[in-house]
Amino acid sequence: MERASRSKRRQAIIPLLKDPSVEVRLAAAQALEALEAAESLEEVFTRLKQGDRGTKIAAIYALGRIGGEKVLPSLLYCAGRQEEDIKCAAIKVLGELAHPEALATLVEKLRDSSNAVRAIAIEALSHYRAPSLVARLLPFLDEKDGLLDAEAALALGRIGDATLEEPLLKLINSPHQRTRSAAVTALSLLP
Repeated sequence: MERASRSKRRQAIIPLLKDPSVEVRLAAAQALEALEAAESLEEVFTRLKQGDRGTKIAAIYALGRIGGEKVLPSLLYCAGRQEEDIKCAAIKVLGELAHPEALATLVEKLRDSSNAVRAIAIEALSHYRAPSLVARLLPFLDEKDGLLDAEAALALGRIGDATLEEPLLKLINSPHQRTRSAAVTALSLLP
């Protein structure tokens, strides 16, 4: 949508905010929000394509706030980038959106060579709360590193499968403070 076209539409809609009908005023307000969101989305895409690394990461988080299916292709692309910070930001946002189309990409990131990327992927998958993910996340409880095991414990706690009580109880004796804390929290989340 061109900027001139949006401006023309906006100018036509603004007077309807004072319409005597509540229904018309509400429709006008929603239409203006949609026009502004479309403009914002285009601006965010531009920053994502042309900005420096920090600007790109900020754009990724902005896409998460915008949400919807329109942002998925860009986020999925960024999740596949080589730059770890960009990849991690995209994975985190994809998890927060918890869109079914992103699930396969997030599961794939569990095999990334970077522990940071795997940890973010584990946390992202916890937003799906899908019992089918238990088998994929359970092996991370054995990492004994204070990062992956902790993220896996929290994710499994959020999924809420009562059969996970025993594996989580084993983690409360971990030498890693973060793992012990995560295990206790996860245990409190189980049904």
